[in-house]
Amino acid sequence: MRPFTLPLISLVFLGACSTTPAEKPPEPVALVQVATAVQGEVADSVTLYGSVEAGAGSELTLSAPAEAIVASISAPAGSPVGAGTLIVRLLPSPQSALDRTKARSDAVAADNAFARAQRLKADGLVSNAEVDAARATAAAADATRASLRQRAGSLSLYARKGGVVDAVLAKPGDLVAAGTPIVRIATGGDVRARFGLDPATARSMGSGSGLRIQPLAGGREIGVSVSGVHHVVDPTTRLAAIFANIPANAGLALGEPLKATLLRTGGTHGVTIPYAAVQDEGGQPFVFVVLNGVAHKHDVKLGALSGDTVLVLDGVAAGDSVITQGGTAVEDKMKVRVGAFKTSEKAGADKE
Repeated sequence: MRPFTLPLISLVFLGACSTTPAEKPPEPVALVQVATAVQGEVADSVTLYGSVEAGAGSELTLSAPAEAIVASISAPAGSPVGAGTLIVRLLPSPQSALDRTKARSDAVAADNAFARAQRLKADGLVSNAEVDAARATAAAADATRASLRQRAGSLSLYARKGGVVDAVLAKPGDLVAAGTPIVRIATGGDVRARFGLDPATARSMGSGSGLRIQPLAGGREIGVSVSGVHHVVDPTTRLAAIFANIPANAGLALGEPLKATLLRTGGTHGVTIPYAAVQDEGGQPFVFVVLNGVAHKHDVKLGALSGDTVLVLDGVAAGDSVITQGGTAVEDKMKVRVGAFKTSEKAGADKE
């Protein structure tokens, strides 16, 4: 057999050595704009939303005197009413009618028993104590019958004072229990503003804080003071509430939606950054801090917000460069390039 020649081996070796290694893909580089975190002051203010409502002592509530069925509403919300105006007509519920029938039957039976006890006493067959007991039973039964009769006669609800129907809390056909509020009437006088407020903020404040109030639709701004704080959280809005008395010449109508700025004494000092730098992931705010051309994700704890500036309580130090534009395309540890956005690039970043 012919021996394997050296030149052939050399060619194979050279061919293997000449293979070009796979090229490493370039690392992604995002174009961003940054701002420097600085020591500063943020005015401690909160924007609130609420509405105008009747003040203490200027609202009349009409309640169902007994269990009843709402038959009709003669004066819906917003209707001006005078004293004696029929607002809601109620009818006795089946249970109320049954209670009246039973009370009438019990009263008749008790009266008859008392009369019989008196006759037996005259014949010397019962004692004075037995007559007195029958008398007390008859008096109690008569009082119950009279009370239910009076309630049945006053089932329909009339305005006791003039004003405007603020709210009707039931609709025709509803079965309402005794004592259930059915109608609220604003009778004039003082009005106040009610605003929802984060419970934590409500716990840290009291009466006397300043408010700048303005109709939500726009108009003249007025300055007032907080007159009261309601710490109980509304189960629907998850908010506490604050109140402020509104001057009589403010020209605000009941139910009018309002916006307010809650002003606190002084400002808060600390590290501040543009609010545009803040992103959110699952309720946790974070920013990207750029160091040596690399973006690092920092979870942050935020404080007061004023305009476009926010206080950072933890996660960023003064002098850090935070990404304010282009951050939505950035990932942790990604290389970035700081520069100005062209119009088309800015539009693309905003779209992302």
